[in-house]
Amino acid sequence: MKIGTAYFFDSRNRQMGDLSGLAAKLQEQIATGKRILAPSDDPIVSARLARMSGTAADQSQFASNVKLAQGLLGQTDTALESVSNDLQRVQELLIRAGSDTLNDDNRAALAAELKSIADNLYATANTTDVRGTALFGGSGAGPAYTRAADGTVSFAGEGEAPPIPVGDGITVQATDSGQRIFGGIQAGGTTKDVFKIVSDLAAALDLGGSATPADRKQALADASDGLSQALQNVTTARASIGARGARLDIQADSLAKAANNYDIERGNLEGVDVQAAITDLQKTMLTLQATQSSFTMLSRLSLFDYIR
Repeated sequence: MKIGTAYFFDSRNRQMGDLSGLAAKLQEQIATGKRILAPSDDPIVSARLARMSGTAADQSQFASNVKLAQGLLGQTDTALESVSNDLQRVQELLIRAGSDTLNDDNRAALAAELKSIADNLYATANTTDVRGTALFGGSGAGPAYTRAADGTVSFAGEGEAPPIPVGDGITVQATDSGQRIFGGIQAGGTTKDVFKIVSDLAAALDLGGSATPADRKQALADASDGLSQALQNVTTARASIGARGARLDIQADSLAKAANNYDIERGNLEGVDVQAAITDLQKTMLTLQATQSSFTMLSRLSLFDYIR
């Protein structure tokens, strides 16, 4: 059987090319620590890895959402703690205002502090979150509250903020509408918000006001009822925040475990045994070198070499 020169060269070139390609692939596997470098290396596993990557991307987004929601809940709780402290101070001032030993100047001093607290409550209610959105504005795009020239405070937000997805079919309400927390309070037979309650109390105590002793007494009684409900609203909201925070902690742990399991499974599917790959690379390089040497020697032979 005769072997043509062209066939000899082609077959040797293909053999050395295959060996060189295998060596390069092994080197890349060792460098990256991955067995699968292209979908063609293992189509079935590659398809599975692609599906896993999509799931992992979703879980990563959920984990980011959990952190965002935790931050918003923490910021909301801090703001409501400030509101609670302010309302407790108003209650203290209200008790002092009920003393018969106070004169007009004393009551005016209490009114001045109450106005300052009302300003602080208004500022707290208009707190913006880490996204620059009104913390208590619900789904509104602007400030949560506005104040007219006469001092009247009005809710400028809209409904409730959209819930944040933190898992497959799992959402959490990360902020609360100020209308629900600060408004809808029954005081003196009418519905008021916390700003109106504090402002009315300040007006009843202000120097030069027209309130009679009987009017002041009624104003104090109305304010007392309203403050009790306002504080209850804040306490209930903070308890809800705590429950949602605990739920987020559980979800964060679940996502962290899922991410760890993903890393382990992905490593098992696409990871390479580095020691075995190094051994295979050494064998491949030796075979390649031997093939190159034999090819060089055989390609130099001529007819006279065969005759000799």
